[in-house]
Amino acid sequence: MHVYFPLSKRSRTSASGEKFEQKKPSIEVLPDECLFEIFRWLRGGRERSSCACVSKRWLILVSNICKYEIRDNNIIHALNPKDESTNKKGGIVSEVEHNDVDSDGYFTRNLEGKKATDGGLAAIAVGTASRGGLGKLFIRGSNSWNRVTTVGLRAISRGCPSLRVLSLWNLSSIGDEGLCEIANGCHRLVTLDLCHCPAVTDKSLLAIAKGCPKLNDLAIESCANVGNEGLLALACCCPNLKSVSIKNCPLVGDQGVASLLSSASYSLTKLKLQALNITDEMFSVIGHYGKSVTDLSLTSLPNVSDKGFWIMGNSQGLQKLKSFTIASCLGLTDRGLEAVGKGCVNLKQFYIFKCDLLSDKGLVSFAKVAGSLESLQLEDCHRITQIGLFCSLLNCSAKLKVISLVNCLGVMDLTTGLPPLSPCESLQSLSIRNCPGFSDSSLVVMGKLCPQLQHVELRGLHGITDAGFLQLLKSCNAGLVKVNLKDCVNLTDKGVCRLTNLHRWTLETLNLDGCKISDASLFAIAENCRLLGDLDVSKCAITDSGIAALAHSDLINVQILSVSGCAMVSDKSLPSLRNLGKTLLGLNLQQCQAISRSAIDLLVQQLWRCNILF
Repeated sequence: MHVYFPLSKRSRTSASGEKFEQKKPSIEVLPDECLFEIFRWLRGGRERSSCACVSKRWLILVSNICKYEIRDNNIIHALNPKDESTNKKGGIVSEVEHNDVDSDGYFTRNLEGKKATDGGLAAIAVGTASRGGLGKLFIRGSNSWNRVTTVGLRAISRGCPSLRVLSLWNLSSIGDEGLCEIANGCHRLVTLDLCHCPAVTDKSLLAIAKGCPKLNDLAIESCANVGNEGLLALACCCPNLKSVSIKNCPLVGDQGVASLLSSASYSLTKLKLQALNITDEMFSVIGHYGKSVTDLSLTSLPNVSDKGFWIMGNSQGLQKLKSFTIASCLGLTDRGLEAVGKGCVNLKQFYIFKCDLLSDKGLVSFAKVAGSLESLQLEDCHRITQIGLFCSLLNCSAKLKVISLVNCLGVMDLTTGLPPLSPCESLQSLSIRNCPGFSDSSLVVMGKLCPQLQHVELRGLHGITDAGFLQLLKSCNAGLVKVNLKDCVNLTDKGVCRLTNLHRWTLETLNLDGCKISDASLFAIAENCRLLGDLDVSKCAITDSGIAALAHSDLINVQILSVSGCAMVSDKSLPSLRNLGKTLLGLNLQQCQAISRSAIDLLVQQLWRCNILF
């Protein structure tokens, strides 16, 4: 019988008579170079992953092994001819071949907050290397926690050559060295997103341009040290850019953006520029070289004047533009807007936000020339009045389907009468939000102008009452499908009951949050609305009786119900809510103080497939 006794520490006596203990032999005494060489001979991903779990030191060493640095499987097989495994067909397959899989980039990983560390990136690199490879990596740091450095990105670059998408946000500890590592190892990269990375400079973009020529999507935001030089390099080496977004980079000017546009004029489809020091000359470049651009967003460009918009529109280069956003551009005037309408002949969606110089004249002129327009949204444009709104509808294209006004303080009831109006038969969706001057008389005119409305959103309009709302209901010949009346505090049961009666066969979504309604509205809904699936009666004066009426109705099949802030809904509604739970997928009971916690706990158990907010 053989008995194994582990080696024990022995006391040794030095020449001076002092005793010391002999340390046990350990692989940890080997320098990193020796361990690295040992790890290169590991036969598969499973073995390398096991070693990486031993310590942080081993993890970093294993993660720094590139695929081409791993010893050839044939050499290992020659040294260990007996170490083979048989596959199902009877063939001999080495364990290395069995464990390693082609890296096509199947995995997506997201590190946020305290999870975003070098150790986490090293673990990702080792864990995904032999299991299909890492395809997408998103790292979200924070101002108080930045533990991602060049060490982590080096591990990704060496272990994840299949990486295609890289997004780095709020990482002040990441600089040029880390991104240069990515450029050297991840040549398949097609999407790069940098946000709030102050240590990144043009040197990083130069390396990305040389190492990642397949780059398609580029987004740079709040990187104060990125300028024109880096964009010039990308323009030279990445001719297939499809999407470019540059925000709040003070060193970026006309030269950098112009080079990207001119080099990728036949591939670039999306362009977003915000808070940059570009001028009218840049807009001329956009007008000439934006031949393939379909989505354009221009925000907070203080150095661009009316001349820039006029030149861009008259350059006739934006023939394929379909979606256009102009926000906080003080240089946009009526003349520039009309030129944009003439130059963008295929424009379908147009959003204007905080353009203070734009008036009714420019809006009407634009509506006349924008023949393909389908959606128009105006927000915080206070010089737009009701005359401009109505005249735009009279002169718009036959394709206009959606119009939206948000916080336009100039929209007020007219004191003078309007001439006979011809209806806009194409308009299907109307949204008026937080326009305090919009009241009943305006609503009556809108009903006459838009008889084919299906979606109506009237939010925060205190001037709307039952009288005006009833006139709108009578004018909607197509049947209302979605109605949002949130915070219309002067709408009562009368208007809601009429709505459910006239549009019972089409109504699918109804929001009455904050309206002056009671159980009478719920009784009408339960009796009429066969197709209603989404109902919001938050902050209304409904009671348990109204909920019971919904529960006992055989007509409706509500899937989303919100009674948030309804103080008179109590535990007595528990059986009714349980009955409604047969079809409910979402239930909002927040701030219902009369419902006890025990009742909510019971509902959570019984309505297991329903998402309950409380």
